[in-house]
Amino acid sequence: MTTPHLPRLGLALRALLQARRHAALGTLDAQGGGAFVSMVPYAIDTATQQLVLHVSGLAAHTANMAAEPRVSLLVTAADADDAPVHDLARVTLQGLASTPAPGSADWVTARRAYLARFPDVEPMTALPDFRFVTLQLTGARQVAGFGAARSVGPDELAQALAA
Repeated sequence: MTTPHLPRLGLALRALLQARRHAALGTLDAQGGGAFVSMVPYAIDTATQQLVLHVSGLAAHTANMAAEPRVSLLVTAADADDAPVHDLARVTLQGLASTPAPGSADWVTARRAYLARFPDVEPMTALPDFRFVTLQLTGARQVAGFGAARSVGPDELAQALAA
């Protein structure tokens, strides 16, 4: 597979998303409409250039995404004691959540990507209250370090996820 050319900051974005395994997920509370933030592990589906979550139907964020598919995720580099906190690489991603039907081609692709990153959760994929959620990224704000912030469009995000 030919990897699309990415500029330096695009490569830094790709490296950050590949290095980290969890994100802070922001949804809109289905009950009151307020902001709700939780932690979710995520996988990268390089075939569809989407992020994949595996969530419980009992979780508040799952109901929130079903009621309002617009979401935001914050992925940050690991904190280092000897580095300035304001220099921490991070990206805030915006996207649209959807839930592929169990057994569909999209579900199979999402499951494959998720289990490639988290093989130990394979038994959870058979639990009836768990589902895969795919995130089509629509934009991002990347901070690659102090003074290195930029907006990232969906085309470059897709390139970064296609690694």
